[in-house]
Amino acid sequence: MKTLERFAAGLDSIPTPVAWYLEEIAESRGRQELYLRQSPQVLQALREHALIESAISSNRIEGVEVEQSRVATLVFGRAALRDRNEEEVRGYRDALNLIHAKAAALPITEQTLLDLHRLSRGGAPDGGLYKSRDVDIVQTLADGSSRIRFRTVPAAETPAAMDGLFRLWTTCTDGSRTPLLILLAGLDLDLLCIHPFRDGNGRVSRLLLLLGCYRGGVEAGRYISLERIVEENKEQYYDSLERSSAGWHEGRHDPWPYIRFVLFVIKSACRELEARVGQMASPRDAKTQLVEQALMGMDGEFGLSDLERACPGVSRDMIRKVLKDLRRAGRLTCTGRGPAARWRREGNWS
Repeated sequence: MKTLERFAAGLDSIPTPVAWYLEEIAESRGRQELYLRQSPQVLQALREHALIESAISSNRIEGVEVEQSRVATLVFGRAALRDRNEEEVRGYRDALNLIHAKAAALPITEQTLLDLHRLSRGGAPDGGLYKSRDVDIVQTLADGSSRIRFRTVPAAETPAAMDGLFRLWTTCTDGSRTPLLILLAGLDLDLLCIHPFRDGNGRVSRLLLLLGCYRGGVEAGRYISLERIVEENKEQYYDSLERSSAGWHEGRHDPWPYIRFVLFVIKSACRELEARVGQMASPRDAKTQLVEQALMGMDGEFGLSDLERACPGVSRDMIRKVLKDLRRAGRLTCTGRGPAARWRREGNWS
């Protein structure tokens, strides 16, 4: 019995830690309108930052990387694309834009999933198409050997499995007492275990998570990148997925480790939104505050390129200006000159 089948049958009670996550998210949702009445300039800066982080992080989790200097152009511009990686980042941006613009009218259905996969694959021939041959999840070990971590649903059985999955989703959301966010995490888990596409399963699952949050009335993902939080906790992500997928084919799996992780990501985004909006009181200082927040996460010496990676939506000139201002204020010291200069925080930054 798969995850959504269990919820449809009402076989699982909600563990206490999961209930706590749901309560915290509900409280944040209750304060959400307060954040959204903040200055439009502040929210615009957060939206741009989140869009870049989401497009870059979700692809980077899967090993798709692009040059740092190209990030803003790929996400906000229309420049010609140089390679396959850039096509995938641009495609993911298009999928994000669709969700952010039309979430209220975009149903969680099999067709929506296929559309999101097609967009996020950036024009790949298999975009929006289920896998044509069996694809198992293989882990490469430290010694160079490999093991099959999980056997996915065979290609021949995938269309029927996906049709059944979304039928269960409709059944659960229409009649189950299980909270929507738990159902969403269960849908995500079953999707990843079916592994319906040759490539892009993780990315489309994160897009589905973002859409589901909108449908559940949690809009933190518009301003805070859920994908970046997943990337920052990548080991926990893979560990929870492995634990929850064990025994999935036989219906003996424990879905709660993965569900707890998904709720942790949503809760973290809600908390971060509160913190960022509270700190960015002045609209004109929005990007300056983003740089200062990134600096608080820098331990020891760091360079300009480190800050550029942490603040992909902020120009190099703006970062340099913030660094110079903080050095004049005695909060930073600098050794060296030019791009190779190394910086260090001074004093109390808490």
